[in-house]
Amino acid sequence: MLIARVAIDVPVDTLFDYLPGPATAADIGRRVLVPFGRRQTVGVLRGFGRESVVSEPKLKPVTQVLTDVPALDGAILGLLDFCARYYHHPIGETILRALPTRLRSARPLASRMDPAYVLTERGRERVRAGPPPRMSLPWRVLEQLAARDRAGAAGLRDLGPRMGSTLRSLLRQGFIEEAIALEPQGDRSLAPGPQLTPQQQQAVAAVADERAGFRVWLLQGITGSGKTEVYLRLMDAMLSEGKQVLYLVPEINLTPQLEVFVRRRACSARLVALHSALAEGERASNWLLAQQGEADIVLGTRLAVFTPMPKLGMIVVDEEHDASFKQQEGLRYSARDVAVMRAKQADVPVVLGSATPALESYFRALSGRYQLLRLTTRASGAPPAIGLLNTRGERLEQGIGKGALNALGERLARNEQTLIFINRRGFAPILHCRACNWFAGCPRCSCRLVVHLRDRILVCHLCGHRETLPQSCSDCGNVDLAPIGHGTQRVESYLGSRYPSARVLRVDRDSTRAKRAWQDMRDQIAHNQVDVLVGTQMLAKGHDFPRLTLVIVLNADSALFSADFRAAERLFAQLMQVAGRAGRADLPGEVIVQTEFPDHPVYRALVAQDYDGFSRLQLAERERAGFPPAAYQALLRAEALEAPKVFSFLESAAGAARSLGAPVEVYDPVPAVRRRVAGLHRAQLLVQARSRSRLHAFLDAWHPSIAVLGSKGVRWALDVDPLDL
Repeated sequence: MLIARVAIDVPVDTLFDYLPGPATAADIGRRVLVPFGRRQTVGVLRGFGRESVVSEPKLKPVTQVLTDVPALDGAILGLLDFCARYYHHPIGETILRALPTRLRSARPLASRMDPAYVLTERGRERVRAGPPPRMSLPWRVLEQLAARDRAGAAGLRDLGPRMGSTLRSLLRQGFIEEAIALEPQGDRSLAPGPQLTPQQQQAVAAVADERAGFRVWLLQGITGSGKTEVYLRLMDAMLSEGKQVLYLVPEINLTPQLEVFVRRRACSARLVALHSALAEGERASNWLLAQQGEADIVLGTRLAVFTPMPKLGMIVVDEEHDASFKQQEGLRYSARDVAVMRAKQADVPVVLGSATPALESYFRALSGRYQLLRLTTRASGAPPAIGLLNTRGERLEQGIGKGALNALGERLARNEQTLIFINRRGFAPILHCRACNWFAGCPRCSCRLVVHLRDRILVCHLCGHRETLPQSCSDCGNVDLAPIGHGTQRVESYLGSRYPSARVLRVDRDSTRAKRAWQDMRDQIAHNQVDVLVGTQMLAKGHDFPRLTLVIVLNADSALFSADFRAAERLFAQLMQVAGRAGRADLPGEVIVQTEFPDHPVYRALVAQDYDGFSRLQLAERERAGFPPAAYQALLRAEALEAPKVFSFLESAAGAARSLGAPVEVYDPVPAVRRRVAGLHRAQLLVQARSRSRLHAFLDAWHPSIAVLGSKGVRWALDVDPLDL
């Protein structure tokens, strides 16, 4: 008896058996519709077998084979099988969640894709003439098409309402024309770029000379050294051979200039984007173009690593150190690590780039597993001068030292831009009663409520709980409540009052929540309508503001003494990234970091801009402590409404782990750093081994026993290679 094995999006680590019905061997990898319980659901046909644990009378046939999209090829199915095994995640969830949301439904994908639009020659002339006095919706469409070469109707809808009538009007006026599909265009090379520096030439030549076959290249280049230009030259070589390139970035919404830049250089090459900001239909259409080999470059965030690309020739992972490449729920994969595995399976090169590579990547480069390339000079201009402002004992003005304020005043006088970087949004992180020492805490989480003074509310930044700003202390009735600490709102308010003629702009998750808010802010910055930027990590990477010459970093010390062994590495990387925003053009840049601990090794390395020295020191410390990359870890996370249930479950899991007698370290269960979030108590159990093979042999034996132990009301997940402890 022939049995169809189907992957279904449920948290059970098995394939489900069905009678083949209309499915054949040619349909392996296709989406199929199958009965599941009382409903019909979409699965992926994974293969066939001859035996089933389910008796034949109980087996139901596959209802329908969905043929609107080609089958997933063996390479992608093999990669997903690997991820399910390596990260110990249910195979059905792994496969189905790798598909665009639109393809997880039984509704067929329209045979005619969303129309795409391109500028006509008349439209290009209109764009060259410059923007109108008032930004109109038609102008925004023309501007978007000029930046992206082409765009689907679904993607343009985000620009504003009444998009249908706007597009019809532009079509009638001859400014745009419809392009249903991306037609072959012969030569797909990129547009010429600037002259390469000697170091860029060496990096391009090194990869190009050995680009056949699998190899991992770690491109360590300081901010502004032209890593993107190296990527583009290597892409050009691949495109000339008719191959596809996968270009991964951590957060495409935070690096819009990159997308615009790559699209402009792509010219006749066919580029599609894959990220969460796209409408479902456009994302599915772009995914399909990549799967059919019609897209030359796929530019996307972490989920794009699973995009089928039959002519894949190279993978680029930009800002490879960024924590955004690690998925923190569901399949807890690292897109960087999966990209390396995909390149190995496809036998193609992969380039990992960063100014501050992850220590795991740097360690592999030092040991010879990765090939290290360096860009130590900026493509134009000089790196910013980084200095420390010792604030110990100094009376600060709303968190800012006198030296920093003087430097800010000088930039305002010279009509140059300044970035005040403080990675804490809101007005103040704490509301405190001085009479009884009460603090406003979240009723659902183990954290303080943040003061948002402008809205007169307290907000929990973990669960989103909100409540009205109290007039008096709930414990003693005292009306003298004080906000303690500083956030972006408080700094913005202070600077606005101190420099009333300065144009101050706050950029954080709160100020950019509205649709198009961040795009409008970028336009203001680009058109010299902003003097001082106050922002969080949204401004720390990927942006190129030519007039920005000064960066002032506030409250960096708060990250120095974290219990997480990666805290120093993250702080150094973050400060190097934000420092790189200064002096990107011809104007010299300066960075001022306020600290009470100027002799700390992190700050000494930062001032010297010595990534190598800092990294070697950190690697030596981790070797002594037995932390990654000297060891390999897995973290069992659990949460429940009652803390005793969580710890009872984890203690049982620890007992099961120790009973296996494997050569791994099993630590005792401990509360998570954030012990309670959204009403759930959280704890974790760490296991680690000195070799990856030993750890995974242990996990293969331990994971089934955890599922058996599963306690009612306890939700758990196994996180392999965790980033947050």
